[in-house]
Amino acid sequence: MLEALGRKAAKMLHDVLDAFARMDVDAAMKVYRSDDDLDKEYEAILRQLMTYMMEDPRSIPNVLKVMWSARSIERVGDRCQNICEYIIYFVKGKDVRHTNQEEMEKLLK
Repeated sequence: MLEALGRKAAKMLHDVLDAFARMDVDAAMKVYRSDDDLDKEYEAILRQLMTYMMEDPRSIPNVLKVMWSARSIERVGDRCQNICEYIIYFVKGKDVRHTNQEEMEKLLK
């Protein structure tokens, strides 16, 4: 579960750095959208870990370590989104940092 989350975050990081190197807005938007999948997987991991802690309270200290690790990996995806926003700003000259995904896509058409 944590390994799959890490692989997705690593792919996002690779793809966003590639988009940054090429200043490719389309690739940046693809990475931006993929953060939703990462967030969903992170939430699923949290639900699973909370269930595990309720079943065995002795596991709480170790499970909390895993939760912090998952949160850190999820933050990698959020930072990738931030880089996407900067790519859009550099190329299009539009500040999309405080807009939702739908508004962002309308601005870029």
